[in-house]
Amino acid sequence: MSKPQMSRKRIAVLNDYQGVALSMADWSTLQKETDVVVFRENFANERAVIDALADFDVICVMRERTPLTREILGSLPKLRLIASTAQSNSSIDVKAASEFGIAVAWTEHLPYGTTELVWGLILSAIRRIPAEVQSFRSGGWQTSVGQDISGRTLGIVGLGNFGKAVARVGKAFDMRVIAWSPNLDPEMAKGLGVEPVSKQALFEDSDIVTLHMVLSERTKNIVGRAELDRMKTHAWLVNASRSGLVDQPALISALESGRIAGVALDVYDEEPVPADHPYRKMSNVIATPHIGFVTEDTYRLFYSQTVENIESWLKGVLVRETVTTA
Repeated sequence: MSKPQMSRKRIAVLNDYQGVALSMADWSTLQKETDVVVFRENFANERAVIDALADFDVICVMRERTPLTREILGSLPKLRLIASTAQSNSSIDVKAASEFGIAVAWTEHLPYGTTELVWGLILSAIRRIPAEVQSFRSGGWQTSVGQDISGRTLGIVGLGNFGKAVARVGKAFDMRVIAWSPNLDPEMAKGLGVEPVSKQALFEDSDIVTLHMVLSERTKNIVGRAELDRMKTHAWLVNASRSGLVDQPALISALESGRIAGVALDVYDEEPVPADHPYRKMSNVIATPHIGFVTEDTYRLFYSQTVENIESWLKGVLVRETVTTA
């Protein structure tokens, strides 16, 4: 009598918006041994996530595009591995995953994609690039007078790895670079040629404020109405970090009233952003659809290490595993 065949593992690749996941790494070995299914669109709600993924052993998530809550994880009886990109993913309940016997793997990441986008947003804002491009495409010509950034003040909220990288470029543009964060090391900042200042001074003095902090209970809404009211009327706020760092109703009010010149965004409370959201209609909003990390180099790293993680898990030795400490 022949031995019963083991059922093939099923792997779900989520939120592959551009349909490129399978071309960014070599999935061929996995595809011979498992069923790999790609989902390109967002799920409407938690029920839709559970219904779509109930039969999968492995879920591959791209950053925080699909939250995996305790309720969802507890409703996926076959799930045994979450293959997440980058080392930290706040949308995964790692503690719940551990309790349910679900391993969580991570990948390395590249730091420069988001930094480069930040400067794209800054230059787009200061030089009015989107409006001028639209004018050109519609048959028009020059419509505005841009600003220079040389000699202006760049305020950085959070001088970690991303903040440091942004600061170096600011210095190359001959800007005055200042920084503040709750735990800023003044000597470290000075060593980078960055002037440590108070939070109040940063918002009062900066021509451009850019945010580079991890979102936590302590940093949520760290930029609120008081900070926005201190900004210069010609100043721009740039956020390619986390939407929750800014009080969104206060920001919308500041934009509608002209209290600040504008905002340049790559992150939002709800993604994709609803079609009727005010940001989609305001002329003083420059916005990109969360593409800070969406580069070919980053995707190739993410997906190649995702494949490696799944292959190692199938062999019983998961190398890059997130371990809970509590």
